[in-house]
Amino acid sequence: MEIKRLLVVLITFIVFLPFYSVKGQIKETNTLSDTAINNLQLQFVKDDFIAASLDSLANLKYFEGYDCASASEIENIFGFSSGFVPVYADSVYYNRIKKLDAATTIDLTYNQYVRDYIELYAVKKRALTERVMGLAQIYFPLFEEHLDRYNMPLELKYLAIVESALNPVAKSPVGASGLWQFMYGTGKAYDLKVTSLVDDRRDPIKSTIAACQHMNDLYKMYHDWLLVLAAYNSGAGNVNKAIRRSGGKMNFWQIRPFLPLETRGYVPAFIAVNYVMSYAAEHNLRPVQPRFYHYEIDTVIIKDVLSFGQISNMLNLPVEEIQFLNPSFKNGIIPATKGNTYTLRLQKKNIPDFVNNEAQLYAYRTQSELEREQVLNMMKTVTQAEYHKVKKGETLASVAKKYHCSSSEIKRWNRLKSTNLKIGQRLIVRPESSLPIQLASSDSKTATEKDTTLTGNEKVNRSSGQEIANNDTNNTEVKTKVVNKYHKVKSGESLGKIADKYNVSLTSIKKWNKIKGSTIHPGDKLIVGKTEVTDQIAENAAETTPTAKPKQSSNNLDFIYYTVRQGDTLWKIAQKHDGSTVEQIKKLNNISNEKSLKPGQKIKVAVVS
Repeated sequence: MEIKRLLVVLITFIVFLPFYSVKGQIKETNTLSDTAINNLQLQFVKDDFIAASLDSLANLKYFEGYDCASASEIENIFGFSSGFVPVYADSVYYNRIKKLDAATTIDLTYNQYVRDYIELYAVKKRALTERVMGLAQIYFPLFEEHLDRYNMPLELKYLAIVESALNPVAKSPVGASGLWQFMYGTGKAYDLKVTSLVDDRRDPIKSTIAACQHMNDLYKMYHDWLLVLAAYNSGAGNVNKAIRRSGGKMNFWQIRPFLPLETRGYVPAFIAVNYVMSYAAEHNLRPVQPRFYHYEIDTVIIKDVLSFGQISNMLNLPVEEIQFLNPSFKNGIIPATKGNTYTLRLQKKNIPDFVNNEAQLYAYRTQSELEREQVLNMMKTVTQAEYHKVKKGETLASVAKKYHCSSSEIKRWNRLKSTNLKIGQRLIVRPESSLPIQLASSDSKTATEKDTTLTGNEKVNRSSGQEIANNDTNNTEVKTKVVNKYHKVKSGESLGKIADKYNVSLTSIKKWNKIKGSTIHPGDKLIVGKTEVTDQIAENAAETTPTAKPKQSSNNLDFIYYTVRQGDTLWKIAQKHDGSTVEQIKKLNNISNEKSLKPGQKIKVAVVS
């Protein structure tokens, strides 16, 4: 019995011992987890900028509709199943990096810091790494070409992956931009210009050349490529301070503790990228296939202003493709001029179409672009005309003559008490459009009230003693017809420029002249508008005094008439009609006071020859 009881106790102990052991482990694990959570709450860890640059590829439109290539599309030399993630021992990583180190002048070392970034690229962010591998087929040949030209290690091409993950429009929180992440000041030092329309830091070719020059300059300072990489990231000043604080050491791993936090991970990330890109197959990484390759891309020189919309519509190309190949043009506009040309990157298969239709491309405008250009031109004209800055030697009379107004008007608009002007003084030379209309309405009303007893041609302007222009047709027979307005094409002119000149749409010019394409030739006579021409014959012509010398009357001529609109002035009306001047319009209509213009009034603006 005693033996049986002992056996039962022993069996019970053996069965339940693992349970108590596991329970103790679970309790200990829970305790550790709580401690870890508390530690995390005390210390906030910022996002790794290298991981953030990889994440920026997730929304890059270049990859829309593309998935990783299947095993049948790319040879799987190790027979891994899709989705399998290989992990290797430290000794394997060490030996592989040692082989890479033997083939380059850059000191490639393996340690725990490097292993952490190998895990980032090959495990945690492997889907984005496969996208980087696809982009590498576009950019690496370009990088290698310029690195070789400057006699630099070709492995430096991997630096762009650390910087931007090969995202050409990547922008850091501190303002660095492009594949090589140039700051504004550093980029300017290497002739990378930044304007409202163009950012050379995002130009793949220009920024690559600048990166090579910058790293070459840094190598002349340190003669060590890892220190060059550290200085590229944090600046030479921070590296120099770290060297001093380390006691003059010239080795990255020895000065690493004295460098900024971001730079401490920068060089290990570079070594990890070098390894992962070289052993991608061993980690079952398969590149997302690009839409085109480096050898399929070519360039053309742009000599005049061109928009991505024009290129897209004329060559039937997706705007997204043009944007991807030309990321330096921020608003989709290439602001080229004869003295300042730009380079456009396109697929080689599209280059012949561009060259064969280059003239038509410059001339082509979509309706929305035409409307936008017209609005911008109007705004520009108004802005330039509203104010004048007085220069040395100018008088009130000379300024008034320049802007086709009187000295008294400028005095009134600017509330001047005298005619004396100061150099640099800012004068209103054309008030807001509502001002002359209000003045005209006020003056016209007063004139009407004063002359209520006069009718027809008896109404006269009291200040000049001349007849009011719009009443001189009471005793005439009026015949109106619509005639075409023509323009003779000059050398270098395009349909777009002619349309802008006459303030009409390109579609209207094509319709009036029955033009299907955009080709025109010097000497062509084009219809550029429609105008009303009025024939007026005086009924009282026979009543002319026989003894009077025959005199050619303006009533026997053909005129172009214009109906005055709200906000019009004689100067604005003259600008709308090519060849007309303010004085000519005044003379044709016997106008001595511009304020007498009324909305709806019909005036002569030119004589039809």
